[in-house]
Amino acid sequence: MKKLISLVFLFLVIQPIIAQQSNEKLFSLDEFITIIKTNHPIAKQTNLQVQQTEAGLLAAKGNFDPSISIDASKKTFDGKNYYNYFNPELKVPLPVGDIKTGVEDNGGGNLNSEFTPGRSSYFGIELPLAKGLLIDKRRAVLKQNKIFVQQSLQEQKQTINNLLFDAYVAYAKWAADYQLYQLFSKYVSISNQRLHLLKIAERNGDKSVMDTLEAFTQLQNLQILQNNAQLNLLNSVLDVSNYLWMQNDSAYALAENIVPYTAIFSDLKFTTDLTTYIEQALANHPLLRTYNFKLDALDVERKLKVQNLLPTLNTKVNLLNQDYAVFKGFDQAFFQNNNKWGIDFKMPLFLREGRGELKRTKLKIEETNLDLSLKKWELENKIRSYYNEFVLVQQQLQTALQAYENYNKLYQNELLRFNNGESSLFILNSRENKALEFYQKTVELRVKLFKARYAIDNSAGLLQ
Repeated sequence: MKKLISLVFLFLVIQPIIAQQSNEKLFSLDEFITIIKTNHPIAKQTNLQVQQTEAGLLAAKGNFDPSISIDASKKTFDGKNYYNYFNPELKVPLPVGDIKTGVEDNGGGNLNSEFTPGRSSYFGIELPLAKGLLIDKRRAVLKQNKIFVQQSLQEQKQTINNLLFDAYVAYAKWAADYQLYQLFSKYVSISNQRLHLLKIAERNGDKSVMDTLEAFTQLQNLQILQNNAQLNLLNSVLDVSNYLWMQNDSAYALAENIVPYTAIFSDLKFTTDLTTYIEQALANHPLLRTYNFKLDALDVERKLKVQNLLPTLNTKVNLLNQDYAVFKGFDQAFFQNNNKWGIDFKMPLFLREGRGELKRTKLKIEETNLDLSLKKWELENKIRSYYNEFVLVQQQLQTALQAYENYNKLYQNELLRFNNGESSLFILNSRENKALEFYQKTVELRVKLFKARYAIDNSAGLLQ
């Protein structure tokens, strides 16, 4: 009779578990991360930020776009032509200076003596000889915008690095909560069936009412644990759903039959040593590279401020010719007799503005270097801290697994003794509770180990 009851009990416990698992659909960690990289709003925002800096670079290149201008005017009064001017001009900015070429068609009785009557043409160059020779504002803006594009790419990597770390942690918690909920649901079912069989045994006079009460209190305890695990699972599912977005920028929640891949906890190890992690972080961490690009941009600003200390000395040279053929009949004698040139000179006497701006930029560079040194040291220590945590938690997990294995053996042995009538339900419940306690402890340590493992990659800037 006891063997028959045991077989019925085993069938009733296993059957609903098999039915439940047949409807489940696995959602792997790789699929989860791929969706985040592709569809998450933060990931898309980082792309937009990169595109904004690229647009800024395009605008900066516009300072070197050739331009066409036309200056035309005419005055006629009381039948008299006072003057008429027509001057189309093409201006081509160069890395240093500008090239200008154009034609003039001037006439009238009151034409300004500075203008050449009739048709003429010119070709000239404007060139800085002091301030603006090595670098000027438009070249500085172009260089800085090129740097800003690279800086935005590193900021994008850093944002994705942090986003993925949070996602890894959310998935791990989901997997752990799912494991615990499945475990407690299984034991609630076992306890429920045990209570049912004990009630039958009580009616037959084989068990006392105290045994039934003991089984009922154990069931209540397990139901509380199950409810708490269910609440944690529901919340972790919502947390995971925060990272799930479709291509049309609409969010969606996980279906009830979607389950996590719990084997993510089984293979957590390092492919490189601690020193290599630190070296990689110092060389390639997006946050540190962002500071390096900030320093590059500030260095461009510093060079521009140094140039601003020099006097303004610009020269303008134009080659002139009649009609619209500027190079017609060009030779040395022609150049000596058909030209226009000039010089602009300006210099502040105290240079206080220039010296102040240069000093401010140097202080910015010093401040950024201090920030960079601080960030490097913080990252090194953060990697060491998580590495130490990983090693120690790994040891704790091994101890907890061994303890769980031992407690589970005690529980299985006590269950065998109980089925043979050699033990009490109180002792069996105590063994069961202890085994469940240490299983729960192993799950918590697995999550902690998983988090420490990916925290190292996050601290080294490797999550991309």
